Amino acid sequence: MNDDLRTLYSWVKFSRERLFAWAESLPDGVYTQERPDFAYGSLRNVQAHIAGCYLVWVARRGLKDTPHLDSEAIPDVATMREVFAGVDAVMERAFDAFTTPDDLFDLAFRDEVLQVTQRWLVMHPITHEFHHKGQMLTMGRVLGHPYPAGPDTDLGLPGEVMAPHLGG
Repeated sequence: MNDDLRTLYSWVKFSRERLFAWAESLPDGVYTQERPDFAYGSLRNVQAHIAGCYLVWVARRGLKDTPHLDSEAIPDVATMREVFAGVDAVMERAFDAFTTPDDLFDLAFRDEVLQVTQRWLVMHPITHEFHHKGQMLTMGRVLGHPYPAGPDTDLGLPGEVMAPHLGG
């Protein structure tokens, strides 16, 4: 696959790091605090859902792996970082394995067949992550722990992201 998606994903990881740093700054118990009025119940569960999306679409459907993720077994942000290190490894494998990024292929999904591309398999979880990141920041505000002023969690600027293939 061309390096464009690899570069984009390095920007995603950069912005994800800002969210991790914020989550690590939360008082004990806030990250895993269950609220029935929150999507997926807690900040941790939303982040596990994000990781699960990468694993289902890229690892299972794209690379034909059989990943397993148990969000209840993730007690803290440090463990979630490990989960995302695994996601990052899956993405690197996909960047190497997906050699026809824009060729359509049929993918069984529930009771239908979707026509997707390898590029779509990469982009879907990325856009999904940003959608749910917004939910996490809203949940943090509701819990009394808003994301601090300063660098936001949007996509990192190319000059900020030190990726080897960008010359940084």
